[in-house]
Amino acid sequence: MEDLVKLIQAEYYQNDIPEFKAGDTLNVYVKIKEGEKERVQQYKGTCIQRRGEGATETFTVRKISSGIGVERIFPVHSPSLEKIEVLRKGKVRRARIFFLRDKIGKKARIKELKK
Repeated sequence: MEDLVKLIQAEYYQNDIPEFKAGDTLNVYVKIKEGEKERVQQYKGTCIQRRGEGATETFTVRKISSGIGVERIFPVHSPSLEKIEVLRKGKVRRARIFFLRDKIGKKARIKELKK
């Protein structure tokens, strides 16, 4: 029974997902359906967590819009995600960087990982 569930879930997996973790700056392209039309919207922000595994894996992206912090949770294998771009690799020592919620301006910056 468990194998059957994994077989069905594997059918919906997306294999073109790049490697990213908390602290990375992402550009997420999301398909939005408005009536009959469908368009792609960009959502650029910092990944503050990645959780779950398999079909239930999600990641949270935080951005500042008009001075207000906005967070959005995306399922990794969602059919509404067109693509994910990693713009910057961040250097953080935590898997969940919720401390960014309390920081404002320059204090909310994350150092870039040197290659």
